[in-house]
Amino acid sequence: MKQLNELSDEQLVSLYTQGNNSAFDTLLKRYKQKVFSYLLYSVKNQELAEDLFQDVFIKIVVRIKNGQYEENGKFSSWMMRIVHNHLIDYYRTTPSEKILSNDDSEVNLFSQAEIAMNENREQEMINQQTLQEVKNLIAQLPDAQREVIMMRVYEELSFKEIAAKTNCSINTALGRMRYAILNLRHMACQRGISMAS
Repeated sequence: MKQLNELSDEQLVSLYTQGNNSAFDTLLKRYKQKVFSYLLYSVKNQELAEDLFQDVFIKIVVRIKNGQYEENGKFSSWMMRIVHNHLIDYYRTTPSEKILSNDDSEVNLFSQAEIAMNENREQEMINQQTLQEVKNLIAQLPDAQREVIMMRVYEELSFKEIAAKTNCSINTALGRMRYAILNLRHMACQRGISMAS
């Protein structure tokens, strides 16, 4: 029998709906850093990010228990949409004087309706990371990784289109994107850009 941490997200959700609480603990552990990093990067406040994190996972639990997650192989995207929408709700219901300014950023995630409505989690992540600091980090990536980031983010090409343009397989394009993201996170940590521990 496989260990819980070897199971897919969908298998864990299924087990959780059958009453296996450890399955949800495994999901939480799997995605805790990703969710918390996104919240912390968005609100720039550790305490607030922790509060929002708790609220978000209560929402996720309730929705799973109510049968609102349909198995489609994309639990991560479904979960991050809830996280993103919760952030949007928070900003809508927070008095404007409490909202942190994003003046140094070229893109303010919460002031652009087309970004707020974007359901593509990966694109949301890139859009909210278009601060100048991150652009500087992208410039330091190896050529192949920088190229795939630029095509994905700025040209909004699919991985199939990127593979065709760069004369490589889709798996190679995906791999370059993955390593680009890992390298960006590593460089961000080295430079003290807010990341969850």
